[in-house]
Amino acid sequence: MFRPLRRSQLVWDIVGASLLLLIGWPVIGVASATGMEATSGWTALGAVLSTVLAAGAAAIRRLSPPLALMIAWVAALMTMAFVLIPGVIIPVVFMVLFATSAYGSKRTMYWGLASVVVGSLLASAYVTLATLAGAFLNPSVPTEKPGTTLVLVITAAMFVACIASMGLSWAFGLLLRNRLRTRRVEREREIAEALAVAEQQRTQIARDMHDVVAHSLAVVIAQADGARYASVARPEAATEALRTIASTARGALSDVRLLLTQLRHSQAEGPQPTLADLEMLYTQVRQAGVDLRVDIDPIPRGDPPGAIQLAVYRILQEALTNAMRHGDDSGVDVYLSWYPDRVDLGVINVINLQDSSRPGGHGLIGMRERAQLVGGTLDAGADATDGRNRFVVRASIPITEIAEPAESAAGSTS
Repeated sequence: MFRPLRRSQLVWDIVGASLLLLIGWPVIGVASATGMEATSGWTALGAVLSTVLAAGAAAIRRLSPPLALMIAWVAALMTMAFVLIPGVIIPVVFMVLFATSAYGSKRTMYWGLASVVVGSLLASAYVTLATLAGAFLNPSVPTEKPGTTLVLVITAAMFVACIASMGLSWAFGLLLRNRLRTRRVEREREIAEALAVAEQQRTQIARDMHDVVAHSLAVVIAQADGARYASVARPEAATEALRTIASTARGALSDVRLLLTQLRHSQAEGPQPTLADLEMLYTQVRQAGVDLRVDIDPIPRGDPPGAIQLAVYRILQEALTNAMRHGDDSGVDVYLSWYPDRVDLGVINVINLQDSSRPGGHGLIGMRERAQLVGGTLDAGADATDGRNRFVVRASIPITEIAEPAESAAGSTS
């Protein structure tokens, strides 16, 4: 029933209600609405109570609109019961009706609307009856009394005036209610969008972290195993392997630091791998002792969009990492076909039968997500059509735009 309010709002409401009480206090004790000169003790008591209740309703109109509406009704009925001159009750009614539609619940809002109709009927009838009672009871009033038609016209006019004024207060509150709801929905949408962007950034960073760490560790492990076996027979090979391990570890450390920077500063955008970095990737794989065969036909015409280059690099990086982990010594075949509207890529390797594990887990999920993010598709799985237990990764990524067209070539093999 009570709404949360800031302390300043509650203080202002109480101060405003106190001012209304001070303004309405001189009305207490004057003649009643019938025009009689004397005011009885009961009438004065009713005037005091109705004025205090009206001020109380004004004080809590935002804190509790339904309670304020009930108190305002009690004050209004007391005013009519004691035939009093409507003093502060008139502005209080407008304020409370505004609060019911602006801050109240749906039920309170509709109760406020019903109060507009019922209150207008009672107010118009009260003013008419009080006027007629004063005309009939006050000896100073001329003997000619108003006719029935005139009474009905006055009552109808009073009803129209009451329902227009009170309905306008309720309508203004409804406009504020809709405005507040629009602001709330806008804030909720902004929060949801911010959370979605943050989640997307976390997912992207997690994929990048997996790609960097998994690939680098695979190269380091392969080089470390080779250096261990070659340390006695070929010391120079062991030295070269250690150099490759150091270079790979430094690159991985640099990439990890960049990703951590992105985690600390969500708006930071660091350099991302491009097609120019593929040769370094191929070199790392070959230095790890893998017989890597790369075929590019046709070659890209100009520079593909950055998102396409990043997706191709990360997919190849993860596929080659899986090949180093689970493949045998027969090597890995990579093909890239850069067509005007798409790029097709594939990584094929024979699975080591002694390796009980199979490529899968987060790596394949990450590759599929990479392809889907740029509108492409990716399939990965075992293929034993020719009697060899091979693992094949195939992806097709659409190219929506080409930055700079360049002279095309028939093909290139590295």
